[in-house]
Amino acid sequence: MQDPVNISTVASAIQLSVAPAFLLTGIGAILAVMANRLARVVDRFRVLRYMKEGRQPREIEEMNMLLRRSRWVHWAISLSTISALFVCIVIAALFMGTERQVFPSRFVAFSFIVAMLALISGLLCFLREIYLSTNTIQKQDVEEYSA
Repeated sequence: MQDPVNISTVASAIQLSVAPAFLLTGIGAILAVMANRLARVVDRFRVLRYMKEGRQPREIEEMNMLLRRSRWVHWAISLSTISALFVCIVIAALFMGTERQVFPSRFVAFSFIVAMLALISGLLCFLREIYLSTNTIQKQDVEEYSA
Protein backbone atom coordinates (compact mmCIF):
# COMPACT_ATOMS: atom_id res chain seq x y z
CA MET A 1 0.00 0.00 0.00
CA GLN A 2 1.20 3.50 -0.81
CA ASP A 3 2.44 5.76 1.92
CA PRO A 4 -0.16 8.54 2.47
CA VAL A 5 2.59 11.16 2.69
CA ASN A 6 3.89 10.24 -0.77
CA ILE A 7 0.43 10.32 -2.32
CA SER A 8 -0.29 13.77 -0.89
CA THR A 9 3.12 15.01 -2.05
CA VAL A 10 2.50 13.76 -5.58
CA ALA A 11 -1.00 15.27 -5.52
CA SER A 12 0.55 18.57 -4.49
CA ALA A 13 3.02 18.39 -7.37
CA ILE A 14 0.17 17.72 -9.78
CA GLN A 15 -1.71 20.74 -8.43
CA LEU A 16 1.37 22.91 -8.85
CA SER A 17 1.93 21.74 -12.41
CA VAL A 18 -1.64 22.31 -13.61
CA ALA A 19 -1.17 26.06 -14.21
CA PRO A 20 2.05 25.60 -16.21
CA ALA A 21 0.32 22.85 -18.20
CA PHE A 22 -2.49 25.24 -19.15
CA LEU A 23 0.14 27.85 -20.03
CA LEU A 24 1.77 25.25 -22.27
CA THR A 25 -1.56 24.73 -24.03
CA GLY A 26 -1.89 28.47 -24.60
CA ILE A 27 1.63 28.73 -25.96
CA GLY A 28 0.83 25.86 -28.33
CA ALA A 29 -2.19 27.75 -29.66
CA ILE A 30 -0.10 30.89 -30.14
CA LEU A 31 2.55 28.86 -31.97
CA ALA A 32 -0.11 27.49 -34.32
CA VAL A 33 -1.21 31.02 -35.22
CA MET A 34 2.39 32.12 -35.75
CA ALA A 35 3.18 29.10 -37.92
CA ASN A 36 0.09 29.83 -40.02
CA ARG A 37 1.24 33.42 -40.58
CA LEU A 38 4.71 32.25 -41.52
CA ALA A 39 3.22 29.79 -44.03
CA ARG A 40 1.18 32.59 -45.63
CA VAL A 41 4.26 34.81 -45.90
CA VAL A 42 6.27 31.99 -47.47
CA ASP A 43 3.47 31.17 -49.92
CA ARG A 44 3.19 34.79 -51.05
CA PHE A 45 6.96 35.03 -51.41
CA ARG A 46 6.98 31.93 -53.61
CA VAL A 47 4.26 33.36 -55.84
CA LEU A 48 6.27 36.54 -56.36
CA ARG A 49 9.51 34.62 -56.81
CA TYR A 50 8.20 32.42 -59.61
CA MET A 51 6.47 35.12 -61.63
CA LYS A 52 7.36 34.72 -65.31
CA GLU A 53 7.48 38.36 -66.39
CA GLY A 54 10.01 40.86 -65.11
CA ARG A 55 9.53 42.08 -61.60
CA GLN A 56 8.27 45.57 -61.00
CA PRO A 57 9.86 47.72 -58.26
CA ARG A 58 6.66 47.31 -56.24
CA GLU A 59 7.00 43.51 -56.31
CA ILE A 60 10.65 43.68 -55.28
CA GLU A 61 9.65 45.96 -52.40
CA GLU A 62 6.94 43.49 -51.41
CA MET A 63 9.43 40.62 -51.47
CA ASN A 64 11.77 42.58 -49.20
CA MET A 65 8.88 43.27 -46.83
CA LEU A 66 7.93 39.58 -46.84
CA LEU A 67 11.51 38.70 -45.99
CA ARG A 68 11.45 41.10 -43.02
CA ARG A 69 8.11 39.72 -41.89
CA SER A 70 9.36 36.14 -42.12
CA ARG A 71 12.34 37.02 -39.92
CA TRP A 72 10.08 38.57 -37.26
CA VAL A 73 7.76 35.56 -37.29
CA HIS A 74 10.78 33.26 -37.13
CA TRP A 75 12.00 35.04 -33.99
CA ALA A 76 8.48 35.00 -32.53
CA ILE A 77 8.18 31.24 -33.09
CA SER A 78 11.68 30.56 -31.77
CA LEU A 79 11.20 32.59 -28.59
CA SER A 80 7.74 31.14 -27.96
CA THR A 81 9.14 27.64 -28.41
CA ILE A 82 11.91 28.42 -25.93
CA SER A 83 9.21 29.62 -23.55
CA ALA A 84 7.32 26.34 -23.97
CA LEU A 85 10.52 24.39 -23.32
CA PHE A 86 11.12 26.26 -20.09
CA VAL A 87 7.53 25.64 -18.99
CA CYS A 88 8.19 21.92 -19.61
CA ILE A 89 11.35 22.22 -17.50
CA VAL A 90 9.29 23.80 -14.70
CA ILE A 91 6.81 20.91 -14.78
CA ALA A 92 9.61 18.32 -14.87
CA ALA A 93 11.46 20.05 -12.01
CA LEU A 94 8.31 20.04 -9.89
CA PHE A 95 7.86 16.29 -10.35
CA MET A 96 11.55 15.49 -9.96
CA GLY A 97 11.67 17.55 -6.79
CA THR A 98 8.66 15.68 -5.45
CA GLU A 99 10.21 12.32 -6.30
CA ARG A 100 13.54 13.16 -4.69
CA GLN A 101 11.92 15.13 -1.85
CA VAL A 102 14.00 18.17 -2.78
CA PHE A 103 12.08 21.32 -3.57
CA PRO A 104 13.93 23.33 -6.22
CA SER A 105 11.96 26.53 -5.68
CA ARG A 106 14.73 28.85 -6.91
CA PHE A 107 15.32 26.78 -10.03
CA VAL A 108 11.58 26.59 -10.74
CA ALA A 109 11.19 30.33 -10.20
CA PHE A 110 14.17 31.11 -12.44
CA SER A 111 12.90 28.78 -15.18
CA PHE A 112 9.42 30.26 -15.01
CA ILE A 113 10.80 33.81 -15.22
CA VAL A 114 12.89 32.84 -18.27
CA ALA A 115 9.80 31.25 -19.83
CA MET A 116 7.78 34.43 -19.30
CA LEU A 117 10.54 36.67 -20.65
CA ALA A 118 10.88 34.48 -23.74
CA LEU A 119 7.11 34.50 -24.25
CA ILE A 120 6.94 38.28 -23.85
CA SER A 121 9.78 38.70 -26.35
CA GLY A 122 8.12 36.30 -28.78
CA LEU A 123 4.83 38.16 -28.55
CA LEU A 124 6.59 41.48 -29.12
CA CYS A 125 8.23 40.04 -32.26
CA PHE A 126 4.83 38.81 -33.39
CA LEU A 127 3.36 42.24 -32.74
CA ARG A 128 6.09 43.79 -34.91
CA GLU A 129 5.29 41.38 -37.74
CA ILE A 130 1.61 42.27 -37.51
CA TYR A 131 2.51 45.96 -37.64
CA LEU A 132 4.62 45.38 -40.76
CA SER A 133 1.83 43.47 -42.48
CA THR A 134 -0.85 46.05 -41.74
CA ASN A 135 1.49 48.88 -42.68
CA THR A 136 2.08 47.19 -46.05
CA ILE A 137 -1.66 46.87 -46.66
CA GLN A 138 -2.24 50.53 -45.82
CA LYS A 139 0.53 51.66 -48.20
CA GLN A 140 -0.84 49.51 -51.03
CA ASP A 141 -4.39 50.77 -50.47
CA VAL A 142 -3.26 54.39 -50.58
CA GLU A 143 -1.22 53.81 -53.75
CA GLU A 144 -4.11 52.01 -55.51
CA TYR A 145 -6.75 54.60 -54.63
CA SER A 146 -4.57 57.59 -55.43
CA ALA A 147 -3.67 56.28 -58.91
